[in-house]
Amino acid sequence: MTESERTVVVALGGNAISPADDEGDIPQQFETTRQTAVHLVDLVERGLHLLITHGNGPQVGNALRRVELAAHEVYRLPLDICVADTQGGMGYMIAQCLNNELRRRGLPQRASALVTAVEVDLADPAFQDPTKPIGGHYSPQQAEQMQRRYGWKMVAQPANGTLRRVVPSPLPKAIVEIGLIRRLAEAGELLVAGGGGGVPVIRNEDGDYVGVEAVIDKDRTSALLASAIGARLFVSATSVRKVMLNFGTPDQRPIDEMTVSQARQHLAAGQFPPGSMGPKIEAALDYLERVADPAARALICDLDRLGEAVAGRDGTWIRPD
Repeated sequence: MTESERTVVVALGGNAISPADDEGDIPQQFETTRQTAVHLVDLVERGLHLLITHGNGPQVGNALRRVELAAHEVYRLPLDICVADTQGGMGYMIAQCLNNELRRRGLPQRASALVTAVEVDLADPAFQDPTKPIGGHYSPQQAEQMQRRYGWKMVAQPANGTLRRVVPSPLPKAIVEIGLIRRLAEAGELLVAGGGGGVPVIRNEDGDYVGVEAVIDKDRTSALLASAIGARLFVSATSVRKVMLNFGTPDQRPIDEMTVSQARQHLAAGQFPPGSMGPKIEAALDYLERVADPAARALICDLDRLGEAVAGRDGTWIRPD
């Protein structure tokens, strides 16, 4: 088996770190991550080389809330620094849990976390039309204050009459540290990278990198990473066993496998909404088109059944035409 055949990029969904029905404080995140590490080390034990990515939505939201609450005491932190801070902290947590599980099993591998920056384009339409909600909920009076003070764009939340800040979510163009990541992946290192979609940066007029107030979709960055290192398998580990057609209706049915063309047809027909399965399908298609390898596969599966799915016995598989 070649290095590319051994290399698997696993994009962890929110359920891999933050428990769904709890506050999600640090002890709870560690406990959930320890359970996740068991599933990941199962793959390592089978001889696979993992590059692990993860989301950070709740964590960034909490970081921003701390910034707001402490604004009268200490200086504020911009969004790109909050993304970098949570990326580092969560990478530390995931790597520690992986290393403890590896040690328990007597495996020699060790995990490392890499804070990753991702270049975006200031000409991306997302910067003209911010749509990604972040942070807490505000009353109309509080939202007006935030708009005046910081120039935030706020949108109404009809369900409860509050407002939330929205920021751009541009497409990732390039991963700044890709050379290092590629070398580590080729050496078979166990890596945590690209957390939260990466720290968004642009090139200024002098060619320097500069952080921007934006967030990048984690699945999109994961797909870019997977194609850039030539991984044969890209996995979105989430909380559902299979992708569904007609989801939430009496006619819903699971999909075991589909081609890129079939996935595109279902996506165009509205089967995979933007707020749920849509981004994962789009990321899978992006990966398969970028990697241009007829043997490449994308897999969407339940984290708790990760081993079964990677073995071909569960999940939804997407393959080139």
